[in-house]
Order: sequence, then C-alpha cells, then structure tokens
Amino acid sequence: MTLAEKLKEARRQSGLSQEQLAEKLSVSRSAIAKWESGKGMPDVENLKAIAKLLNVSVDYLLNDGEAKDIIQIKEAINLDEYEKHGKCRSKSDAVVVSKYPDADIYPLFRRKKLTPVQWIIDFIVSPGVLNVVDSFDDMSSYYLVEQGEKQLFVNVTKEFIITNEMSKKVTGNKFIIGQNKFTKATYVVGK
Repeated sequence: MTLAEKLKEARRQSGLSQEQLAEKLSVSRSAIAKWESGKGMPDVENLKAIAKLLNVSVDYLLNDGEAKDIIQIKEAINLDEYEKHGKCRSKSDAVVVSKYPDADIYPLFRRKKLTPVQWIIDFIVSPGVLNVVDSFDDMSSYYLVEQGEKQLFVNVTKEFIITNEMSKKVTGNKFIIGQNKFTKATYVVGK
C-alpha cells in the first residue's frame, strides 16, 4: 500500500471525514485530498500529527511494504454503561463480550518487559517493584480474541476499546508485543 492508500484507510477506520481530519491538523481539506490521491505528501510535522491522530505509526505510513504487525481500530466507549454478567468478571470483560459475542475471549495478564538495566535496578531495590509501579500506570485490561482463524488483540481503557488485528498468529500461552509480556488466562469469558 502507498502512503496515500494507508492515510485514506486509517482516516476511514478512525471515523473521520477529510474535513474533520483537516480541522484537527489545521490544514485545508484540499491538502488532505491531495495527500490521499498521492499528488502530494505531508511534511514531517503533519506526518507525526497524522500518525498520532489516526493511531498508526509514522513507520507504517511511510513503509511501502506490508510489514506492519498490527492494524489498529480505536472506538470510544463509556465503561460505566457495562455491567458484569455471565462469565464476565469485570466491566472490561463485558465490553469485549458485547463487541465479540461469538468469539473465544482470553483475558491477558500484562507485565512490562524490563531492559537489563531495569532488571538490575528492580532486583536491587525490591524484586517486582517496577512491574507493580507499571501496573498502576496502566490500569487497562487486555484480551486475546479468537474468531475462527482470526486473532484480535484488544485493550479496554475507561474511554476506549482498542482492537488490533494480528497479522501473525499467537501460539502458546505467552507472547510479547512491544515492551510488554502477556500471559493468557486459563479461562475464557466469551462463548
């Protein structure tokens, strides 16, 4: 996919019109149209702003290959509108079950992948303290959703459900994404 195609697709997945994206970037709608048609290219600052607004990386936008590991969709939610029911142990579980009612949904336990220096500091100070601090910094919930052959990595915060379609199938109970280690729970909350 070209930059123009990726920009157009990411804008549509974010639910923004060309006018809305232009307003958020403080550029004209015609500039967006020009970028999406491949007749122009945003400057570096606009490229950074676009990536942030559309929840994609600058690398993804500029890379001509298909090497992006995750395609992300972010939807606004009100966590307070959901109630625990059935196999749901939390409101976050209820959000994912309502979004993917016919899927196998595995809650995930997240731990920060420590660098060697962080590991040494953590060991000296008090083993596990950096992960405890990190867990207070990120109070969201994570899930691996399996729908047939498709796997989705889902993150639920107080304001959003962020769905990532995995391009590589996760096998086993433990895997790493970015700077985080994830472990599948032994139970499912869906189906």
